[in-house]
Amino acid sequence: MSYLVKPDHRAPAVTASVPVDPTLPRTCVIGAGSSGIAAAKALYLAGIPFDCFEKGSVIGGNWVYDNPNGQSACYESLEINTSCARMAYSDFPMPDEYPPYARHDQIRAYFEAYIDHFGFRHTITFGTTVEHVARTEDGRWAVRTSGHDGEHTHTYDAVIVANGHHWDPRWPDPAYPGTFAGEQIHAHDYRNAEQLSGRDVVVVGMGNSGLDIAVEASKVARSATMSVRRSHYVLRKFLYGGAADRFSMPGWAPGWLVSAGLRSAALSSGDLTRYGLPRPTHRPGQAHPVQSEQIRARLQAGAITPRPGIDRFDNDTVVFTDGSRAKADLIVWATGYHVTFPFLDPDLVAAPDNDLPLWKRAVHPDLPGLYFVGLLQPLGAVMPLAEAQSAWITDTLTGRYLPPSADEIRSQMTADHERTKRRFYASPRHTMEVDFEHYLWDLARERRRGARRAR
Repeated sequence: MSYLVKPDHRAPAVTASVPVDPTLPRTCVIGAGSSGIAAAKALYLAGIPFDCFEKGSVIGGNWVYDNPNGQSACYESLEINTSCARMAYSDFPMPDEYPPYARHDQIRAYFEAYIDHFGFRHTITFGTTVEHVARTEDGRWAVRTSGHDGEHTHTYDAVIVANGHHWDPRWPDPAYPGTFAGEQIHAHDYRNAEQLSGRDVVVVGMGNSGLDIAVEASKVARSATMSVRRSHYVLRKFLYGGAADRFSMPGWAPGWLVSAGLRSAALSSGDLTRYGLPRPTHRPGQAHPVQSEQIRARLQAGAITPRPGIDRFDNDTVVFTDGSRAKADLIVWATGYHVTFPFLDPDLVAAPDNDLPLWKRAVHPDLPGLYFVGLLQPLGAVMPLAEAQSAWITDTLTGRYLPPSADEIRSQMTADHERTKRRFYASPRHTMEVDFEHYLWDLARERRRGARRAR
């Protein structure tokens, strides 16, 4: 059955303090965004001693507009691309009054209600930056933090990395030739339409944020141009009067059937080449899906001018690869993000071109006790997968789960990584792709196997 959180899935509120079992592994959680709070909740309810450090003063990470931690890419018009019932944590449905695709402020309120419902707000230490994480001689983890009360180093048995992967902007490298006289910003720095108003705007990139910003520019800018080096199929968010993602394949479905479903969704969403966009060079299902309800109407109205990739700059003009030109005084680079861990030494953990193979996208086979939560790019929402990862890690820390042999872990990790590389076209944006339903199904199956091994 497809993942769908219903009102009767709501767990009882946790009203009494959960006692800590000091015999369990002491754990550190880095970050209190959507993945970090999922990890903190699982650890708290299991009685595992832990600290959760958040750089800013609020929870919610990327979903907090103008987050004080300075790392959120949230903009004023942002809304979710996965419907509420499929984005919610499994035991805490979103409010009935929310629209099918909630706004960022509603998602933030949902997170606040989540941590209060399960009673673990007091476990989060705000205003604290994790500066460095290193292995100790005995195989544990030394974590150095800085905050209002100075700098401290504590030792942990386990570390859960939940610092997100949409905060370190990726700019064109190498830079395009020529000189541009106007302003250049990354989509990470975009906040609201006021930044676009009355300007000649070129948006570079056709991901979800690129489409959103191009639509906003088409309403308030003097001119709006969208530069597309590689085109994509743009899926609709609504189908047959409801959220389109209600129609999904079960987790046990083979990859070819999932791809067939995405092809069907792409075809039913309509052909954008009629509006001047190039035809995608890949098949549906070979790239991370993008969604927009407004882009077609804005293109059809002529409010957005599609252009191919950039060739060079000429002062106040952008010259494209087909020889066409556009005046511009603002370029918005919607060109994605680097996956980085500033607190980990690069010779310990690094993700060149965003490529970091992990078992089940969570476990590094060479670094026991180091876990990653939410470091994946699903065909759906991250939150339910981060919740499932957190429950799995918690089972491991409490001894309810026992992993397979190291050889089997490496074999599975390599097979999954190679399968992803074969399925998606080569790009830094596809190194962490997983199928939402299949991932949940597969991880639940592994948890059951590990529980039998532990018994």
